[in-house]
Amino acid sequence: MYINFIDYEKEFDNVDRKTLWKLLRHYGVPEKIFNIIRNSYDELQCKVVHGGQLTDAFQVRTGVRQGCLLSPFVFLLVVDWIMKTSTSEGKHDIQWTAQNQLDDLDLTDDLALLSHTHEQIQIKTASVAAVSASVGLNIHKGKTKVFKFKTKNSNPITLDGETLEDVESFTYLGSIIDEQGGSDADVKARIGKAKTAFLQLKNIWNSKQLSINIEVTIFNSNIKVVLLYGAETWRTTTTDIKNIRVFINGCLHNILNIH
Repeated sequence: MYINFIDYEKEFDNVDRKTLWKLLRHYGVPEKIFNIIRNSYDELQCKVVHGGQLTDAFQVRTGVRQGCLLSPFVFLLVVDWIMKTSTSEGKHDIQWTAQNQLDDLDLTDDLALLSHTHEQIQIKTASVAAVSASVGLNIHKGKTKVFKFKTKNSNPITLDGETLEDVESFTYLGSIIDEQGGSDADVKARIGKAKTAFLQLKNIWNSKQLSINIEVTIFNSNIKVVLLYGAETWRTTTTDIKNIRVFINGCLHNILNIH
């Protein structure tokens, strides 16, 4: 299987506004809401600090509004259209279940293209790049990475004549994907992050003013959530479970002052 992890260049700043308005209509956004959104972009200006001085205001004609709660949703419409358009022709997906296929994984600008063969992922990459360019988005070739899992073809994936880097592992949405196909690396990384978080709250665990129940509640709400992030996707082994239990028990012994 081939996975191409796409990275865009300044994606939120480069979306073409005219295309954005067309897509809002394409997806059936009611006229009143459409007008409110579009009017919020009229005469949009900003200033920057250069050399310690604030520049004069200048008009911003591309991209979505920075810091606006609506911007991720609006950008998601753009990504959805890109993926549907670029994958509508041809069958370049992977078999996910007996009845369903999977073309890509998307969360805002975190895109992962999936294909079974080198030819398919090459075609899909070029198609996504072309459709993305039509709405003002350019793929960052230096940051886009290709992950190959049990593939025989070692030829590189290219884009505009440039070779995209092959990687043996990749962190996608906070979870590590590697060539072993298991969760050992991700579990180890989560334990490391949870350990760091636990040590940062050392003053709480050593506090004489807080009850044990409160400290355990803090542990569950602040440390366990770090430890178990993405756990629903893990393929755990007996060793993974043992390491997780050892870490949790060690933390609880520290909280209970048991040595």
